[in-house]
Amino acid sequence: MQLSETIADEAPTTSRWASTLAHATEIPAALLVLAEIIILGGGAFTRYVLHQPITWTDELASILFVWLAMLGAVIALRRGEHMQLTTFVKDVSPQAREWLDALGMFLVMAFLLLLAVPAYEHFQEDLDVVTPTLEISEGYRTGAVVVGTALMLLTAIARLFARAHWKQILATGSIVAAIAVALWLLSPTLQRLGNVNLIIFFVVMLVFCIVIGVPIAFAFGLATMSYLAFATTTPMSIMPSRMQEGMSHLILLAVPLFVFLGGLIEMTGLAKAMIDFLVSLIGHLRGGLQYVLLGAMYLVSGISGAKAADMAAVAPALFPEMRKRGTNDGDLIGLLSASGAMSETIPPSIVLITVGSVTGVSITALFIGGLLPALVGLVMMAIVVWFQTRHEDMSSAVRFTPRQIAKLLVIAVPALALPFIIRTAVVEGVATATEVSTIGIFYTVLAGLFIYRKFDWKQVYPMLLDTASLSGAILIIVGCATAMAWALTQSGFSQDLVKIMTAVPGGKWGFIAVSAVAFVILGSVLEGIPAIVLFGPLLFPIAKLVGVHEVHYAMVVIFAMGLGLFSPPFGVGFYAACAIGRVSPDVAIGRVWPHLTALLIALLILIAVPWISLGFL
Repeated sequence: MQLSETIADEAPTTSRWASTLAHATEIPAALLVLAEIIILGGGAFTRYVLHQPITWTDELASILFVWLAMLGAVIALRRGEHMQLTTFVKDVSPQAREWLDALGMFLVMAFLLLLAVPAYEHFQEDLDVVTPTLEISEGYRTGAVVVGTALMLLTAIARLFARAHWKQILATGSIVAAIAVALWLLSPTLQRLGNVNLIIFFVVMLVFCIVIGVPIAFAFGLATMSYLAFATTTPMSIMPSRMQEGMSHLILLAVPLFVFLGGLIEMTGLAKAMIDFLVSLIGHLRGGLQYVLLGAMYLVSGISGAKAADMAAVAPALFPEMRKRGTNDGDLIGLLSASGAMSETIPPSIVLITVGSVTGVSITALFIGGLLPALVGLVMMAIVVWFQTRHEDMSSAVRFTPRQIAKLLVIAVPALALPFIIRTAVVEGVATATEVSTIGIFYTVLAGLFIYRKFDWKQVYPMLLDTASLSGAILIIVGCATAMAWALTQSGFSQDLVKIMTAVPGGKWGFIAVSAVAFVILGSVLEGIPAIVLFGPLLFPIAKLVGVHEVHYAMVVIFAMGLGLFSPPFGVGFYAACAIGRVSPDVAIGRVWPHLTALLIALLILIAVPWISLGFL
């Protein structure tokens, strides 16, 4: 989002304030990234090599992770790196854009003001709660939301006063205040409207915020907080509690670590070595590197357990060269998003494990059944790549001789070994899905220092800051989406949905078709794991009752959720892909549809041919 900078030079006090805030967040955030690497890497080392596991490493890493997420969100807000949709405002006049930007920043501040007091109340509630392993107060964890909220609020104020005219500040601030007062006065009426409030807050308010360019995370948060505050009697402290829960999953810690690993791979020369070798093999083919990206996502998917982490492990190594070859940024994000959705069923996916744990379906059967559905998606994506690149001018492409290919292979072997080391470490139990990224980091550092002899220490600190900022931008979306999922559940929306789906005619085919549509929608709003936790125990018994095999149903549901998760304008995965690829969503949103259409066709094939899911059981 580009705000007016006309008065930035006239506000030295604001600049000093912003600089102070930057130092107060950037240095601790960089240190937190390093601390997470050392803690998790050290935990894996002591457990596997020394056979003396340290019991408190995961708990400490989880606590620090919430701090990293919140401080990273502060840095992203200061840098303007939170994901937002600017499709509808990019073509308005500069003056109108300044007004919309000021209004958007006030809406961000409104969410943070609504969150501040409940966050502090939640912090006080947790002060006397003791963690199970370290036996310290849970306040050390929940305090991160309080501090992060306060710092984001100060940062938002600093950005507003540095970039907006005083007339814009007064006018837009008055509009937001008037809306808040109106909602407060109408609160008794709203509480009697029941689920009509879902349309008011989760359709009208949410869509309005997104359309005018409010960052996605804050749009989710504002809609949820407003719903809880004005349409329910639910204690407001539930919001920071659910946000923290969403951001505390240790598996998500793989996101910043793989983001940092991706930066290291590029900086140390491993990425160049791999790409040079791959280019020598298929670089002369049309769409060669696009096929490499698809194959890489298929191979690395499930290593981290989080789609964002999988994308972060692949994209930084391939995107720079793909851009050099003229690939459109929007097509890159479309391909990355669709490949993320395509690979949701590949084991050891955390979604597969969640399905098994909450529905009782055999996890082994899910692992066996998940490979072919993803392969169907991969084939459909390859067709799109072929179609998009069939007229690509390859006249300047160089064909390498066998001798040249062999030489590049020798150079690339240390780099090509990295994904095999990572997957072997997971399969052999050397490290957990979260810890394995630290093995990759240590290996990459050593390879950069002693094999490729390319390691620029001056780039480490900026890379740590970029990691924190990007991670904060992603994780704050996850936190707010988790809170929104809880609010929708408490409204009774889930029970109503089940009643509607079971009443649809058509027997098992009607049920599975409606399930696919529902989970595409749910995947875009609730994300995969919350949606499965909410609806899996309700719908899987019904599927079995109407004659749908539970593994087939699981694959359809997971594939559908993946499609929704990466579909704009609401899919969180789409914005995560944009953040990882560093592409504005409004650039990508018009280019993702061919890829998503291919996945929709793959989903229809998966529904129509149960053997794809059941053939190897």
